[in-house]
This record gives sequence, structure tokens and C-alpha cells, in this order.
Amino acid sequence: MVTLPFFVATMMAEAKVLRERSELRELGDLDHWTPEQLSDTSPPPDPLIPVGYEPRDTKASLTMLAGNIALNLAWAGLVGRASRAIFGRRIANVGQAKGAFVASMVVWDFLYYWSHRWQHERRLFWANHVAHHSSEHYNLSTALRQPWAGIMLSWVYWPMPLVGFTPAQTAKASQLNLLYQYWIHTEAIDRMAPVAEATLNTPSHHRVHHGANPQYLDKNYGGILILWDRLFGTFEPEVRRVKYGLTKNIKTFAPLTIGYGEFGAMVHDVSSAKGWRNKVGHVWKRPGWKPDPTHA
Repeated sequence: MVTLPFFVATMMAEAKVLRERSELRELGDLDHWTPEQLSDTSPPPDPLIPVGYEPRDTKASLTMLAGNIALNLAWAGLVGRASRAIFGRRIANVGQAKGAFVASMVVWDFLYYWSHRWQHERRLFWANHVAHHSSEHYNLSTALRQPWAGIMLSWVYWPMPLVGFTPAQTAKASQLNLLYQYWIHTEAIDRMAPVAEATLNTPSHHRVHHGANPQYLDKNYGGILILWDRLFGTFEPEVRRVKYGLTKNIKTFAPLTIGYGEFGAMVHDVSSAKGWRNKVGHVWKRPGWKPDPTHA
């Protein structure tokens, strides 16, 4: 909560910058673009034309943040006990080595890449993460649109206390990684210096991640570093203008629907599916998966 005044001040400053952008008056409706236009990767890149803020959208994002904070506080004791228990059975003492702070940041970011990637590749995890992608706008308030069941993947980071990073080091790495990602949710910054674009997750790279354009789906998962995406083949540069949101947008500002709507849809699909393979598929395969009608 200490960062709340910072969030408010930066959002107000960003909104002012975006309002003053002359490009806003030239904004075209991407809903009228053809799939070919949206997925064209040929140069030169499109100019950055901000979408800006929408009051109801921002209110929904802030409500999601409030719910996220409340639920995280409720689960904090359990997560902390698990981390301390694993640390008590550690197999090394990496946290005592020189450079342990930097190492903790890099290791957390590496594990975050895989956690984030799995949240896009498995419907059970996507049902939670979809809340963050549900906005059709892209601004600092979008960074605060946090989901309500993040505890599902807390186990991904258990290797850190296991090798000897202290619970405090692990928690600090988590906080700094999340805080870093706040500022990249913006249209106020176009491209950064080449060395930054090559190594870091930048506003340009993360706009791609929030895009529903065909070539932008499931790309640029990194938290602080974009190197993981380059290494594991999930990097995509920003070329065409980004159509923010989902391939099928939910068209609501209701927090409960944003937070739990996909869980409800998943339960419905599982209950309607025939055979255990199809039921499991609706939970564990990629979002959008449908049973093969020839094997139903």
C-alpha cells in the first residue's frame, strides 16, 4: 500500500501525456482491420498511436488490484510457511554467496518466465491469468489488473529456498520483479535504446504480449529480461499496431466476471464434455481447445 500514491501520481501523469498526443485524434478502429492487416509483419513498423484511458476500465483494474491484495494477504501465511519449510530442508546455501541478490533476481525472473508461459499454455492457469489480459486498453492501470488466484503457481518458485535463497531474498525478488513490470504497461514510451530493447522487457515488448493480433499471441513472457524469450523462441518484435485484449473480449467491467468468468466457463465445458479425456482436456490443454468430434 506504500506504493499507492506512486501509482496514482504516475497514472495521472501518463493520462495527461496521452491526452496531449496529437496521434489520439488520428486513432483508427482496429476492429475494422482484416486478419491480414493485423498479422502483417513486413516493415516498416506502424507508428505508436495510444489508445489511452477509459474510466470504467481503470476502475475495474483498480478493483481487481484491491481484491488481489486482500487475497494475497489471506494466503501470505501459508505461502510463507511453505517457503520457510523448504528453506529449512535446503540442499545448498546460495543465498550466502557473493552476488546473491543479483542471482536471486535472475533466478526469479527465469522461473517467472516459465510460470507466465504456463499461464498461457494451460487453461487451468489461464483461467486465472486471463483477468490481466482482459482490458482492451494498455496503460499503467492495466498493470494493476491483477488476478485473484495467483497462489496456484506459487510452487514454481520453491526451487529458490531449496537451493538456499532465504525467504526474505525470495520475497524481495518477487516484489522487485512485479514492480519493474508496472512501468512497462504504457503507451507513453515508444522504443528504448537498442541495448535495452535487446536485453530487457520494455514497453514495446510487453505491448506485444498484450496483443490479440495473431502473430502476437503467446509471445514475450519475460518479467525483467527479454533474453528468455529470445532463448526459448517466444520473442516477437512490435511491428503492427497492437490490438489489445483477448481474441474474444469479455465486454464487461464487472470485477467478478473478470476474475472468475473463465473458471465458470471451464467448469461448464468440463461438465458438458463426454469422456474423461475430454474433461481433462478442457482443464489442461491450451485455452480454446475443443475435443476432436471424430473421437467424441
